[in-house]
Amino acid sequence: MGQLQYYSDLVVKVASDRDRSAFAELFDHFAPRLKGYLMQQGADANLAEEIAQDVMVTLWRKAELFDPSKSSASTWLFRIARNRRIDRLRRQKTAELDPEDPSLQPSAPADVASEMDARLREERVREALKSLPNEQQDVVRQAFFTGLSHSEIADRTGLPLGTVKSRIRLAFGRLRQVIEADQAVDVD
Repeated sequence: MGQLQYYSDLVVKVASDRDRSAFAELFDHFAPRLKGYLMQQGADANLAEEIAQDVMVTLWRKAELFDPSKSSASTWLFRIARNRRIDRLRRQKTAELDPEDPSLQPSAPADVASEMDARLREERVREALKSLPNEQQDVVRQAFFTGLSHSEIADRTGLPLGTVKSRIRLAFGRLRQVIEADQAVDVD
């Protein structure tokens, strides 16, 4: 099961069963990421944390509004965070608020062709990942799906840092070959 699907399933568990362990896992994963995102968008640490917690409370209270067929859990939560930040800025009614600020503009409607291309790419990558040796799959998943640094992976696995980096580099080389070969077949 993919990481995106995993978190979407956890939101569905919260919605259907009020599953506290699913919520705790979602909170542990998303709250710090939401805070970091909000700080990148210009919120100070206290405001970012407050909004992130508000988003997680919204997840608990309104999980049934999440539709996994329309977006991933992360897209849904980050959109709520973005909207909450905009609401805060509007309430402040400061002169700083620039109506032309791109973060205040509505998102462009999804391009169906681009979404399909992205899904096909994601499917190709998932299939290509399956062709990797287990030890390479493991480090790639930890680095790119769990978001761990190379050093954190080395600490968790007990592998030397150089080995972790080599496995990731080899995995990328192999993934590139598999995906390029797959695309060449599609073109023919």
